Amino acid sequence: MDILIETPRLLMREFCLDDVDAVFEFSTNPEVMRYTGDVGAVNTKKDAENLIVNCWQAEYKKYGYSRYALIYKEDDKVIGFCGVKYEPDLNCPDIGCRMLPEYWGNGLATEAVKATLEYTINTLGLTKVIGEVLVEHPASGNVLLKSGLRKVDTYEKDGFILNRYE
Repeated sequence: MDILIETPRLLMREFCLDDVDAVFEFSTNPEVMRYTGDVGAVNTKKDAENLIVNCWQAEYKKYGYSRYALIYKEDDKVIGFCGVKYEPDLNCPDIGCRMLPEYWGNGLATEAVKATLEYTINTLGLTKVIGEVLVEHPASGNVLLKSGLRKVDTYEKDGFILNRYE
């Protein structure tokens, strides 16, 4: 598969069915999923396959972008995702990043998000990107701030209190 984004430590490409095991691993990890709004969406490898095909691959075709497989160069492993996903209710793309806990705390999320924002603007030509982060997860908010977004609002949505960054 073609590499879309490369940083010093990471590669990003579209998800494919070969990624089912990796998607299942990070999507069922309680630490990864703790601060997301889609806990329990993936419970089986079939759910992971459906996420790849019916969500991410469908969005690549429809919008030209979605979440990308995040590969750590050092071990050539898919460790999560990073990318923008079109949100119809917001009428713009939302940036998101998830990775396995053993890769946290060393700047990989900031590296991925910065590169993804640059790709989104310079290659995809998108001019507005938002990020929604649960208030109780300040680490993700800090990643967005370090990546050049700014906090613009705090609000309730679907029972969650969110900070919004643009």
